[in-house]
Amino acid sequence: MLYRNVPKNGDKLSILGYGCMRFPTRMNAINKELAQQQLHLAIDSGVNYLDTAAPYHNGKSEPFLGKVLSKNGYRDKVKLATKLPHWSTGSKKEMDEALERQLEKLQTDWIDYYLIHNLNGFSWKTAKEKGVIEFLDGALISGKIANAGFSYHGSAEDFAGIVDDYDWTFCQIQYNYLDTQNQAGTKGLKYAASKNMAVIIMEPLRGGNLAKTPPPEVQKIWDAAEQKRPPVEWALRWIWNHPEVTVVLSGMNDDDHIRENLRIASEAEPNSLSEKELGLVARATETFQKVMKVGCTGCQYCMPCPAGVNIPACFEYYNSRLGFKDKQARFFYLGMLGGALSEKPGLASQCVNCGECVKKCPQNLPIPDLLVEVKNNMEGFTTKPLLWIIKRVMKVKGKKEEPGDGSPGTPIRK
Repeated sequence: MLYRNVPKNGDKLSILGYGCMRFPTRMNAINKELAQQQLHLAIDSGVNYLDTAAPYHNGKSEPFLGKVLSKNGYRDKVKLATKLPHWSTGSKKEMDEALERQLEKLQTDWIDYYLIHNLNGFSWKTAKEKGVIEFLDGALISGKIANAGFSYHGSAEDFAGIVDDYDWTFCQIQYNYLDTQNQAGTKGLKYAASKNMAVIIMEPLRGGNLAKTPPPEVQKIWDAAEQKRPPVEWALRWIWNHPEVTVVLSGMNDDDHIRENLRIASEAEPNSLSEKELGLVARATETFQKVMKVGCTGCQYCMPCPAGVNIPACFEYYNSRLGFKDKQARFFYLGMLGGALSEKPGLASQCVNCGECVKKCPQNLPIPDLLVEVKNNMEGFTTKPLLWIIKRVMKVKGKKEEPGDGSPGTPIRK
């Protein structure tokens, strides 16, 4: 594992951080046994930065993580990061109370890296009016937090103002080779680093899209490289190539993915990609931008939808069908979101254009308009007969597998 220094305190953080927003799940809850095994694997392999937040896994991420870290000395092996949900606090007093609840859930006396969650220019102004600066000053003096930072989902023009408005130790921004101009972007990365701030990177794989088997047009570009690498390695190495980056967060929930990320994180030195390799990434970026239909990262901030639409899944299947040329994407869209393989339907056509999702989307996507595109492409007059066929097929398949399954309730896997 490689490590990089935090300029203002000298901490050596693993360049690979563990994002605790996407633990493996079972029956819509954290698969605790598997998630604990995976956390132990990562920490034992040198990962020492864990990132969670109050809303993750519907409020269950913090208490689960606290329980895991409280045993066998794991709390002392890591730097723990969580975030203030400032939108639910109306005063410094309520912020203090929120922090106390988080400390209790996480079973710790202090938070190593504490962020003001999901800021933009307007929300930072509102948070200051509520007393967030006084809150941070008090929490630092008391030792309940060791370092103050913020995560950012706003426009590029507001980022520098927030950086300059407080003595931050670090910040967290979305960054990958498709998002060099979105939100803080490359300019924001370099500006924060110029102020001696550590920079934590979220969404390095654009919700996993950059780790998938790429569209044929992109695969041709990777095939032209002298040094062959899987798509995930190109994406991660490109970010770690920037010396301004301190930690890259990965929402790891698969053993093989964890081991692959650990391997890459043991080799990815800054400025290690050649000019020719950087040129290949630039070409891949241009090609992706032509074939990707929706810039959704699957962060789930838009959920739950009042009308029951599974918004991230709708966009995932839509991108898979049109961007990744997945011939089965429509089948699984209808099966998984049409009620054939799930308890409740979550189709794009259920959207009532209430606009609640637009207010919450960190990417500022016009979600209702995009859902219309999904509906037009993925549904249509054949939806009902296809759903009937899928339900019949799965009913027969379930009956055939039931006797030898041995584990009632285990989901059928693709």
